[in-house]
Amino acid sequence: MTLRCLEPSGNGGEGTRSQWGTAGSAEEPSPEAARLAKALRELGQTGWYWGSMTVNEAKEKLKEAPEGTFLIRDSSHSDYLLTISVKTSAGPTNLRIEYQDGKFRLDSIICVKSKLKQFDSVVHLIDYYVQMCKDKRTGPEAP
Repeated sequence: MTLRCLEPSGNGGEGTRSQWGTAGSAEEPSPEAARLAKALRELGQTGWYWGSMTVNEAKEKLKEAPEGTFLIRDSSHSDYLLTISVKTSAGPTNLRIEYQDGKFRLDSIICVKSKLKQFDSVVHLIDYYVQMCKDKRTGPEAP
């Protein structure tokens, strides 16, 4: 499966409103808030981020898309910031992105979480898994 993003219609993600609020607070942000804001700004520049979207809206967007097409949206679960919605061979699938201690990783069952790679940004997380899919696809054939 090759991952490819589903581009938002319209302005390519610029000016997208989300649950994260707006920038420009008079107070100096904490280092943690500044790291998160930087990571989210970087994500907003990719064209992958669709903002506030329900699981059903994401499913509808991906329904006719080729396998491997993905988008990133605000998570509807209050414990998570973001969700990746991706078209798989089984249909549209949703993966929550966890943010903890300044790092992003895919959500998973507890016994596996410590083994998952963590990233400074969502963009690095996506880039890693896209490359992993490409490597798997172009890797040596099994005998």
